[in-house]
Amino acid sequence: MAIISMMKLIWGFLRARKKWWLSPIIVMLLIIGLFIVFAQGSVLAPFIYAIF
Repeated sequence: MAIISMMKLIWGFLRARKKWWLSPIIVMLLIIGLFIVFAQGSVLAPFIYAIF
């Protein structure tokens, strides 16, 4: 529930303030975060850590 309310809050901020340039940044941060979380327990972890 908290994630949905946070997403609504961010969407309301972007819409009210016309800060559309922030949306690609937010999306990329979410993708990178999910990539790191899902790859921690896999055999790809050493390669991901080598990239960063």
